Amino acid sequence: MKTIVSVILLGLFTSVTALSQTQHDFAKLERNINERAKGLKQSLNVSKDTLVLKSDRLISKVYSVSMDQQREVDMVVNDHEVEIPLTTLSKGKHIFVTVQNKRRIVFVVKVYGNDNLLLASNEKKPKALKNKN
Repeated sequence: MKTIVSVILLGLFTSVTALSQTQHDFAKLERNINERAKGLKQSLNVSKDTLVLKSDRLISKVYSVSMDQQREVDMVVNDHEVEIPLTTLSKGKHIFVTVQNKRRIVFVVKVYGNDNLLLASNEKKPKALKNKN
């Protein structure tokens, strides 16, 4: 009986430790799966910090509205492909709109940020030691 309890406690401890040390995604994409939006391929790059949009039609404009009702992305593209860095966006939910001729395709990107980068930038730099001769 003691071994069963020990194994269960060890399993719980290792799973909690593993979950706390995993790296979280920088952002999450909620694609538009509407039939009319199938021509626009929406994806994130491998590190999930850049939005990649590819289309068979010309993308004329891309803009986003944040939770604070601010337009953090507002760009004229006039191309079939565009990459938008998400590192400049504030944390939270952003509603993206791509304009293609008269069609507008709406989808959501949730930016979680990277707390590891923030910690590294807020660390104090060690002071140089003075030579006592």
